[in-house]
Amino acid sequence: MPTEKSGQSQGLVSRASFANWRKYIIYIGFVAIFLIFAATLSDKGFLNPNNLLNIFRQTAMIAVMAIAMTFVLASGEIDLSVGAVAGLASVTVAMAIDSGGMVFGIFAGLATGIAAGVFNGLLTTRIGIPSFLTTLAMMGIAKGVAMWISDSAAVPIINPIYSWFFGGGSIGKLPVLLIWMLVIGVIGHFVLRRTTFGRRVLASGGGETAARYSGIDTRSVKFRVLVISATAAALAGMLYAGRLQSGRFQFGEGDELSVIAAAVLGGTSLFGGYGTVVGTIVGALMIGLINNGLILMGLEFSQQLIARGGIIILAVALNQKRS
Repeated sequence: MPTEKSGQSQGLVSRASFANWRKYIIYIGFVAIFLIFAATLSDKGFLNPNNLLNIFRQTAMIAVMAIAMTFVLASGEIDLSVGAVAGLASVTVAMAIDSGGMVFGIFAGLATGIAAGVFNGLLTTRIGIPSFLTTLAMMGIAKGVAMWISDSAAVPIINPIYSWFFGGGSIGKLPVLLIWMLVIGVIGHFVLRRTTFGRRVLASGGGETAARYSGIDTRSVKFRVLVISATAAALAGMLYAGRLQSGRFQFGEGDELSVIAAAVLGGTSLFGGYGTVVGTIVGALMIGLINNGLILMGLEFSQQLIARGGIIILAVALNQKRS
């Protein structure tokens, strides 16, 4: 009997160690991929400081949207409209700056995101349409509106202050986009881990019925996370517009896949109840790292899409294992 109990104890310890190891797999994977690229692509400029800073610049918008997506997934919902809302916001902010100046443009961009989020939130929480369908519909609406009001053409932004502050500038060698990502990340981590709202988001996704019985208004929680997600998408669109000095409906196109993959790779559950903002940021950086490495390898865009799809499959597989 003692031998049998000893064997069971060893098995439990072994499983616990394996589970703990899996918790850090995103960080292990990130370091492993970085070292592989550093060893194989150093002669192509992978370790060049400008190239590494470009990874942050290219990843910042995905990270901003993915931080908000962490809340959406943790609450048991999903938002497929983030890429299209980003494109629409880039167009509205460019048109508003042209007609009313920078402050009016910022207001218009954020208002675009809030309006999209309220639309998604009301249909999902008050009428009961699954967020998968409401945000899928919003994806088409946002893209259509952006194409309609811009005649499918780029809208230039001739405002150097806006372009500097929303993506094009840098403080020393530090890109402004990196600062945006870090600030949003710190706020997101604090809200999710240290506030009552964050705990209610996790409770709503972990067990909605139990959360309601404990006094949590889960509909209000889910409404707010969908508004936050769309507003973050609008901010990402404004960053796209600032960096590239124009608004285009194509900005953000397809980003929803990268955003969801970043959150799930980082450890956020697709089925609700758990989320980590730090992991999401690392997940976004990993996707940016892989994209950069694939480009330096000389792969075609179609091959990059295949690799990106493989990442999403890996993310879902890891998530199911963890669940």
